[in-house]
Amino acid sequence: MFAFETDAEYQKVLDWAEAFVRTEVEPLDHVFSNPYDRSNEAAMRAVRPLMRQVREAGLWACHLPPELGGGGYGQVKLALLNEILGRSNWAPTVFGCQAPDSGNAEILAHYGNDEQKARYLQPLLDGEIVSCYSMTEPQAGADPRLFTFRAERDGDGWVLNGDKWFASNARFAAFTIVMAVTNPEVSIHRGATMFLVPTGTPGVEIIRNVAVYGENPDDASHAYVRYHNARVPDTAVLGGEGRAFEVAQVRLGGGRIHHAMRTLGYARKAFDLLCERAVSRQVRDGRLADLSTTKERIAQSWIEIEQFRLLVLRTAWLIDKHNDYKKVRGDIAAVKVAMPTMLRNVVQRSLHLHGSLGVTPELPLAELLVTSEWLALVDGPTEVHEATLTKQILSGYEPSPDLFPRDHLPRLREAALAKYSAGD
Repeated sequence: MFAFETDAEYQKVLDWAEAFVRTEVEPLDHVFSNPYDRSNEAAMRAVRPLMRQVREAGLWACHLPPELGGGGYGQVKLALLNEILGRSNWAPTVFGCQAPDSGNAEILAHYGNDEQKARYLQPLLDGEIVSCYSMTEPQAGADPRLFTFRAERDGDGWVLNGDKWFASNARFAAFTIVMAVTNPEVSIHRGATMFLVPTGTPGVEIIRNVAVYGENPDDASHAYVRYHNARVPDTAVLGGEGRAFEVAQVRLGGGRIHHAMRTLGYARKAFDLLCERAVSRQVRDGRLADLSTTKERIAQSWIEIEQFRLLVLRTAWLIDKHNDYKKVRGDIAAVKVAMPTMLRNVVQRSLHLHGSLGVTPELPLAELLVTSEWLALVDGPTEVHEATLTKQILSGYEPSPDLFPRDHLPRLREAALAKYSAGD
């Protein structure tokens, strides 16, 4: 039987997390601007005690197995927790699961050797450092078939050359996981390799840090990075030569689900503002809540949030069931496609109901509206995921046997008459 509830013990965990995030973590968003800057001593003094409380509650880095200090949670439990964490920019950091570090930790756990785990993974798990994942290129976007970033063998190491775009947190990262073409003679899916590149490697230059619209340029952390004859040893290879795409899928599949549930946190914040405004604001004929258009906006928003939530939880359940992201690739793509539209619709309705206040920095709605557009691009643009989903769906269909569809009514009627007149 289906049950649309979690077990009582885990619900207690979720209740604690929700109260903790609201009272202890959300205030951080109004005091400290960037969760990734570990050099901000004032922020770290405030955050580290909160991290200890999360560890004591058994909720630190829950996406990782217990032997790595995590909770070993499945995707359904992670989804329910991430829905709460989505309310605060600082919450993922406080709970040890901020992107891109959570995904980078996963692939280091899966593919890293003992030396790589000691040097990169353990400090990441301890919350002492942050990392960067660098795949996108300025001339190619997210299309790997157009990647030109190269790594060529040189003695007992490699030389890296090329540009990377929108490398998140590169300015704060202790190391970067970068994808490079190592064999241009074969398909990119077999000819790309992941490398671990420490901060300060000669030949690596941040050309500029790019802010998302509305973000303070001083806090911009999406970097345009150039590699010019940057040398790394053979031990910098992560997961083996030619296996970059295999490695990437480990981090991207779960990461998209985590993004989706945190997006629900964003949407619920906008929805709460929408409902509060509706019952608070007086117009000539009563409250905004009494107007038919307001009722429609609230109802539509609630329905879209709940529909999306069920899609995400079903997909998380499928991941747990199959333990194979390839088998759930289409479902993950569907989540990715639905995510920005749901958030954009809910936020836009709330923003409009707040009038001019809605577009000011005095409310989070304008920022959330930009976030909805950003989510349509991160981890691959929506159009790519639509194509992935459609390809999977159509693989289960056969062409019509002749000019007319299989459900052409004259055909069905003729077959039915033949079937039921046979006994006459």
